[in-house]
Amino acid sequence: MTLDDLYEQPEDLLLQGITRLKTELADQVLILGHHYQREEVICFADITGDSLKLAQQAAATDAPHIVFCGVHFMAETADILTSDSQKVMLPDPAAGCSMADMANDVQVSRCWQELNTVLVADAMVTPVTYINSTAALKAFCGEHGGIVCTSSNAERIMRWAWGERDKILFFPDQHLGENTAVSMGIADDAMIVWDPALPLGGNTEEAIHHAKLILWKGFCSVHQMFQASHAVTMRQQHSGIHILAHPECSRAVCETADFVGSTEAIINHVHAASEPQHFAIATELNLVNRLRIMHPEHAIYFLSPMVCMCSTMFRTDPQHLFASLQAIADGQQGNRIIVPSAQKEQAKISLQRMLDLG
Repeated sequence: MTLDDLYEQPEDLLLQGITRLKTELADQVLILGHHYQREEVICFADITGDSLKLAQQAAATDAPHIVFCGVHFMAETADILTSDSQKVMLPDPAAGCSMADMANDVQVSRCWQELNTVLVADAMVTPVTYINSTAALKAFCGEHGGIVCTSSNAERIMRWAWGERDKILFFPDQHLGENTAVSMGIADDAMIVWDPALPLGGNTEEAIHHAKLILWKGFCSVHQMFQASHAVTMRQQHSGIHILAHPECSRAVCETADFVGSTEAIINHVHAASEPQHFAIATELNLVNRLRIMHPEHAIYFLSPMVCMCSTMFRTDPQHLFASLQAIADGQQGNRIIVPSAQKEQAKISLQRMLDLG
């Protein structure tokens, strides 16, 4: 049955088909659902969470088939951490990440070469890549003494990185790096932004020598939509409201927030509220809507007046999930994600450095 055929099916029959296939495959398949997935997909997940947690959970199981309802870099991370006997599938191979696409291995290698014209990069700069990046960039960090970070451990990772070398090259998300550095007390004049489209990233040699933190010019297309003015409006409309923001939001937004934290931290913050409260949340819409359902005792608002949904995450729909499960049942590869072995080896080094820090 083709995808076109599946789109012609009534939704209730399609969902029944997913349930049937999941029952038939039993422990032969593990379905992972990222927090930003739509409800009609995440309801079938065996495990929900952020990208690293899901990859680690996959590696901790014996399931031979992993269906990752997320985006491409997440499935790559799962393939890096799981065993050779496990196969990782991405329901829709076109489900990418705009942020991850803002820094590729060619651009980062060129940046490293340019830094080497100003200083000795391998002796003076620790590359740190956000987990929202390609396997190629994780491999680059592994090769050059660098490390991976998440939105929840970025401060710990940056402290380690500065303990190794004088400077950090942080990519691909400028905002996570800047917000973390500000919370650590790093001065503005110690941070520069690297624009890969410009020579020396648009910086002078003097600025590069002076900088402690070199921030890649990249961002999340969803979290970029939130503005500090949205928080001002929300406070005017709802007295006493608590504003929660993901650190992928701009510095201006995070500085207006009452709480800044990772997706998991935002979820836990809402869970922990003992009394009914008003929350305005600056992160992906599917998650905010899910929190509304889970916590009817709270008044939960989406911070932006515009819809900020992860369009690439939304590509994973019940039709693609059904097709992935049917491929496994038929003994086919499906949309399997395979990280080349040499790249996987180096990427695992940078991931393991992070995991060793706890």
